[in-house]
Amino acid sequence: MQLKNFLCFLKDNGISFSENEMMKNHTTFKIGGAADVFVRPKTKDELKETIKSAKENRVPVLLLGNGSNLLVSDKGIEGAVIDMSCLGGIEVKENEIICGAGESLRKLCIAARDSGLTGLEFAYGIPGTVGGALFMNAGAYGGEMADVTVSAVCLDKDLKEIMLTKEQMELSYRSSVFKKNGFIILSVKFSLSYGEKEKISAEMDEIFKRRVDKQPLDFPSAGSTFKRPEGYFAGTLIDNAGLKGKSVGGAAVSEKHAGFIINRDNATASDVLSLIDIVKKEIKKKNGVSLFEEVIFVGRR
Repeated sequence: MQLKNFLCFLKDNGISFSENEMMKNHTTFKIGGAADVFVRPKTKDELKETIKSAKENRVPVLLLGNGSNLLVSDKGIEGAVIDMSCLGGIEVKENEIICGAGESLRKLCIAARDSGLTGLEFAYGIPGTVGGALFMNAGAYGGEMADVTVSAVCLDKDLKEIMLTKEQMELSYRSSVFKKNGFIILSVKFSLSYGEKEKISAEMDEIFKRRVDKQPLDFPSAGSTFKRPEGYFAGTLIDNAGLKGKSVGGAAVSEKHAGFIINRDNATASDVLSLIDIVKKEIKKKNGVSLFEEVIFVGRR
């Protein structure tokens, strides 16, 4: 890794960055050590050039949206973390919306509502960006990104812009082709249906109320900790096992929703990983069911 060369490139090209940036300040879990370098490109071209230089200098790269599904190592992240917020913008054309990958899901949902378009209500209140949501095929309350996605413009491994159709994205439960091929999502096109603004707004308000009522939004977390095992609900299994409130250090299984591990009191990544391991072993022992993490662990081991 030629980090000094990469830093010189950033300086010479006026691309904003900081060294030893604490990742706990950039994730919804509020956990994580320092990244070697944190880069804030202002345009798509700066983003491309930053990634190109990182590749040339063998600097590992992590692309960061809202940091809502990440658990970052206490030892931090080797290489560069690149803030994707420069990829914003929302364009509505009749019943279709083209949205930058760095735009927030919340803003996308509001734009759809204000244009009288229905289909994205399920996503209202999901923390994160549009690109991150497609990467994970995020979903809730009976809907998922696959239901409304038409295509996406991406950077392939050679940093060339290409378009993938929904079929090429291999969207499945909390997964997509982007997890396998490393392509970088730049923008996403959605196809929605025409509806009544009042009904759309009411549905969004109801979904958000359900989130507030059922989820531990008053504590930092990475959302649902575990994927839904086939035929079960992870939260129900954990609750029935008597694990609500179970804690390791500052990490705890939420008393409000057992499917969430929360940062209750200055938790470390090690606390969270230890608690995840305890929960998985207990559920396997009591129910014979294997739980798999939905939250993604990144950084130095």
